[in-house]
Parts: sequence; structure tokens; C-alpha cells
Amino acid sequence: MSLDLTQINAVISDMDGVLWRGDHVLPQVVEFFNFLRRENIPFALATNNSGKHPLTYVKRLEEIGIPNVEPWQIITSGTATASYLQTQYGEGTPIYLIGMPGLADVMLEANFVLQAEDAAAVVAGIDFSFNYDKALTATHLIRNGAAFVGTNGDLTFPNPRGLSPGAGSILAMLEAATDIKPVVIGKPEFAMFEVALRRLGTEAGHTLMIGDRLNTDISGGKNAGLKTAFVLTGVHTTNDADTLRIWPDETFSGLGHLLSTWQNA
Repeated sequence: MSLDLTQINAVISDMDGVLWRGDHVLPQVVEFFNFLRRENIPFALATNNSGKHPLTYVKRLEEIGIPNVEPWQIITSGTATASYLQTQYGEGTPIYLIGMPGLADVMLEANFVLQAEDAAAVVAGIDFSFNYDKALTATHLIRNGAAFVGTNGDLTFPNPRGLSPGAGSILAMLEAATDIKPVVIGKPEFAMFEVALRRLGTEAGHTLMIGDRLNTDISGGKNAGLKTAFVLTGVHTTNDADTLRIWPDETFSGLGHLLSTWQNA
């Protein structure tokens, strides 16, 4: 094994495809987090979904048997984007937001004003009510000098009807209309991992990233200097690793496999 679990002192984990798939909770998830708590290993949960507020995830985690997760431990591409914007702009800065109500709440909590007039930045995430008028407003603002920031670059996301357009599809449209590339925050970009490491107070080399997507979780974790555990309960398979040429430090069938391996390390 190229992954020495005895050297890991913090965990960052994806959620969908690692903890659950849709409404189905995956095996031994609760046992895994009980182990982390017994061993005093801090953890954060990171998702590229910008549409939901962290408290939504806190509630779901409690419902599946993982209580007392603090909102700061939930890092969405929306909260990471808000953290980035706070390093660039002061309180009360107007931004034009394309996104879901959960993302709007995050931006308001970060003390930004949501309006098109005098907007310093256009922030775009997944938006189920995205339309031509929003695209037109965003295009004119970006062409007139507003910064262009995307919560994440995921072109699609799965739902019961199949793959649906994601935030990255909206970014691609606006990039085509403005000839400007956005600053993208979510996985696999470093900004997302930087926020997680800062909140955990740990070093990258002793932090484990757990994920099911090679091109976001594993690639981003490796590029940020983290150790990586690839679980086969979500999107990608071991064959995809060779196809994408993205190889994790170790592959596990799921969190239960990782748990038993760690307990015996």
C-alpha cells in the first residue's frame, strides 16, 4: 500500500458517491465517522454543489446517524467562493449572482449585496431558473469590467432523468459570450482545498482526501498535496483511472473497506 494511514491526522471527504448515492446511504458510513471521532481525527466534508446551504447537509448528516457536525465543517463550492470573494472585496460589495437560494443565503451571510447595479463581480453557480435575461445581464457586466467567478466547473450532474447541465455549462455559455475565462473555485481547483485545510488547521501531506470522482476529488487532492483515497461507490471505476491517467494513492471498495484497513494499520 502506498498510503500510510498511520500518518493521516485529518480527513476531507466528498459526500455524494462516498456517503450516499441519492437517497441511499452507503454501507458503514456511520461507523467510519464514529471511528474518526474516537481517534480525534478532525474532518471536513466538501462538495461542489453550490445550491445547498451547509445547514442542509448538517441536517441530512444528523438524519443518517452522524450528529453534531458543525456548519464550518461543510465546505460547498458556494462557501468556498464566498471565502475567496472576502479576500478580494470588502463588506457591502455588490455582486451579481446567478445561483440557487442556498447560494444567495451564503453570499448574504458573507455580507455581500446582491444586485446588478455597480456589481464588482459576477458569481455563477448552478441555477435551475437560469434564463436569457440573466445571461444578458451577466454578459454586459463582465464585458464592462466586472470580475467573472464560477463556483465550480462541473459541466453536468446526475439526477433521476439522467445527466443534467451543471454550473460549468452556465460558465461555458458566459465564457463564449464574453471571451473571458472565469476564476473557478470548486474541486479540482486549489481554492477549495485551501479553505478546507485552513479550517481544519492541518498540513496537506497529513490530510486524506476521500472521493469517488477522479477528475475532481482525486486530481484536486493530489494537486493540493493531499493523500488520496479513491472509493468505488460513486461515479468512476478503476478502469477510468487508467483512461484519465489519474492515479490515487490507494483505491478502496468503499468507506467500510477504508475503515477496516485503517483500523488494522
